[in-house]
Amino acid sequence: MEFFRIKRDIPFMRHALVFNLVSLLTFFAAVFFLFSRGLHLSVEFTGGTLMEVTYARPADLGTVRDTVTRLGLPDVLVQNFGSSHDVLIRLPVQKGVSSAQQSTQVMAALHAADSSAVMRRTEFVGPQVGDELAADGLKALAFVVIGIMVYLAMRFEWKFAVAAIIANLHDVVIILGFFAFFGWEFSLPVLAAVLAVLGYSVNESVVIFDRIRENFRRYRKQGTTQIINNAITSTISRTIITHGCTQMMVLSMLLFGGATLHYFSLALTIGILFGIYSSVFVAAAIAMWLGITREDLISGTVARKTLDPNDPNAGAIV
Repeated sequence: MEFFRIKRDIPFMRHALVFNLVSLLTFFAAVFFLFSRGLHLSVEFTGGTLMEVTYARPADLGTVRDTVTRLGLPDVLVQNFGSSHDVLIRLPVQKGVSSAQQSTQVMAALHAADSSAVMRRTEFVGPQVGDELAADGLKALAFVVIGIMVYLAMRFEWKFAVAAIIANLHDVVIILGFFAFFGWEFSLPVLAAVLAVLGYSVNESVVIFDRIRENFRRYRKQGTTQIINNAITSTISRTIITHGCTQMMVLSMLLFGGATLHYFSLALTIGILFGIYSSVFVAAAIAMWLGITREDLISGTVARKTLDPNDPNAGAIV
């Protein structure tokens, strides 16, 4: 399915150096902010008080959040669980205030706002749990990266694997850089969004790499730069359809999903935008600079036969 078809190839690789210099500067800026400001970790990572509150009628999450925020607790996560009557509240650690005192204070405010509010459970989540979650998150990210590299190396060639991983890590670091620079809360849903962006970004890279491989087999007289430009140009319509539909869904979550989905959808929005950019201008350009050739994608006797200049059918068998 295509909305349109571009008849003349767009010379993307002509400006690859400029775009990658911009990417490099953005990447270093993100790394700088990560080290200088760090991530504003949520209660899941830093520890805090977990409260479960039930109401006689469907709870208004906005009212609950405002009530708790007025107590001087800005970094509060409020969400439904189980049913619309049940609310889960995560409170950050306060210096000089115990978990019991904090939950009592919050419950008094909630009961004053709505007399039907009843506390079902409260517990303290220690920083040890947060450290374990952080370690598990890093392990998950490492396994995803390794899995993507193995998959691309088996499906294509190691140069494509290196190019895709550099581009995908570029997306991840830039997302984290945004969260560090603006001080946005980094929670488990945001970590899930980062992992989702990795898979989403590699999908776009695979589509372009597939077309590059097809073009190497189809156009024997074209150079690597022409092959890549044609591959990107011929997949533009598909990119607009796929990413446009996905971005509309993510933006709907960002605009109408409320505070619970805000940072999750924000991370996805940034990741999708940079994922398109990196697949075209970073992954493809790095693969070109690594020296991908037709021979890299064709092996053994087939490669020798198709590259034989005296064979009138050269290029017909791949």
